[in-house]
Amino acid sequence: MIPQSLRQQGWKPTHVLCAIALACAGVWLTLDAWRDIFEIAVKDQEASHIFLVPIVAVWMAHTRRIRLLRCPPGGLIIGPIIAGLGWLSLFVGSRQGFESLFHLGAVLVTVGLAMGALGKYVFFRFLPAFLVLLFLVPVPGVVRQSLSIPLQRLGAQASQALLETLGKNVERTGNVLQINGVDVGIAEACNGMRMVFALVLVSYAFAFSRPLQTWARITILIASPAIALGMNVLRLSALALLFGSETISRYAEDVHRISGWLMLPICFFLLLGVVRALQWALLPVNRYTLAYQ
Repeated sequence: MIPQSLRQQGWKPTHVLCAIALACAGVWLTLDAWRDIFEIAVKDQEASHIFLVPIVAVWMAHTRRIRLLRCPPGGLIIGPIIAGLGWLSLFVGSRQGFESLFHLGAVLVTVGLAMGALGKYVFFRFLPAFLVLLFLVPVPGVVRQSLSIPLQRLGAQASQALLETLGKNVERTGNVLQINGVDVGIAEACNGMRMVFALVLVSYAFAFSRPLQTWARITILIASPAIALGMNVLRLSALALLFGSETISRYAEDVHRISGWLMLPICFFLLLGVVRALQWALLPVNRYTLAYQ
């Protein structure tokens, strides 16, 4: 059902149905790449944020729905252009073995075919909602390795410094902390990267769903990984104390598992606190508030 206000812009139910059909066709035509993305998201914890991307994209589009009043159907050439770039990315990625280009091509082809029915006005006025789909592309293994090892070492060093500041006697050998004679290893999975990706995704959606100025949005995006890494250090320090304790070490594994799920919402609420502080400092908002209502 198309509202009367959109019908006056020239929109018909066929536009929506055609866009959905073309998007499904794009997924089918690039099914190998989409299957690969899904398998990576299932098997790799650091890519699990991919499952949040469609939800975030739909939510961001919903917050911008009033913009449809200024989006007449037209400019359909944007769809073939995006789809063509996607096919080129698919071709180069499959031939040269670049998985990121291969996955990116699938996203571009799907979006491009859908834009073939919706047009350029929808694409540009809803651009932040489409850009969030780039989070569907898994981070290349080379990039993850180049980040995970330093983050793992940084987590161990920061945890040692924090515990020593609290008066604990801690020795560190590489990524292993020794507390009360107990060796507590900082595993690669605890480097905080998974939380960083997820929080940046949520922060992006939050920043571009509120009428904030550009510098405020940049501040939020920069603060999100810093908050995630800081909270990860607190978590590692607390777990090190638990594993090194003689009396409550038996609860350490349960706390380790539960805290992994709690970190993202805790970090997000801390990020909201940062935003509140900016608002308290008379943070100016974008004058185009109507577009976000």
